[in-house]
Amino acid sequence: MKKALILQGGWDGHEPQLTSKRFAGLLEKHGYTCTISDTLDVLADLDMLMGLDLIVACWTMGEINHDYVVNICKAVGSGVGLAGCHGGMCDSFRQDTEWQFITGGQWVSHPGGDGIEYMVNIRPGSSPIVEGLEDFPVCSEHYYLHIDPSIEVLATTRFPIVPYYHISNKPVDMPVAWTKFWGNGRVFYTSLGHHDDVFDKSPNAQILMERGMVWAGEGKQYAVEHGLTTERFENTAKMY
Repeated sequence: MKKALILQGGWDGHEPQLTSKRFAGLLEKHGYTCTISDTLDVLADLDMLMGLDLIVACWTMGEINHDYVVNICKAVGSGVGLAGCHGGMCDSFRQDTEWQFITGGQWVSHPGGDGIEYMVNIRPGSSPIVEGLEDFPVCSEHYYLHIDPSIEVLATTRFPIVPYYHISNKPVDMPVAWTKFWGNGRVFYTSLGHHDDVFDKSPNAQILMERGMVWAGEGKQYAVEHGLTTERFENTAKMY
């Protein structure tokens, strides 16, 4: 049976308890045993992390011991998947640039606040995660992020919608969902999910999250079956 660790905490406004419960239920349908932790201290146990198939981040605006990020780096690099949504993953630990390097992006603004109506535009053929999905509307926060140019973009949304100083620049298609690799590990993120009910109001948002978590969690087995090791990724230079 596959194992997932869900990190639940940080700012309560993103309803981490509700989203964690939702994500655990989705994963259990796929044969996962899920552990929900409301402390980051669980990340001190590297051996435990190495035994997982998936880590799900639901932790907004927290502070983290960098040694814990190093352990995540090693675990994901070995093949453990990492997945998350909204501020629960790409606004988790603003002070830790290694976390941002692993996840592929960092939130910087949601122009107009909550209740913005916008379209999510699927990129057909970008990934099996979006197979059969069509563009869909969302009414929520409209996330503007600084992103890693190496990500594989699965869905986008057009900026600007509301007036602010950024409208002096050209329109941009901001990634809403993406995948990337960290070593042998698979990483999935979607910016949707400001509140838990977004996944009820926009069912395609939940499909994206469910498929993305499952995809990320499959990387561990792939790494084992293909004898993938981490030697080629290791480097003793100061990175951060």
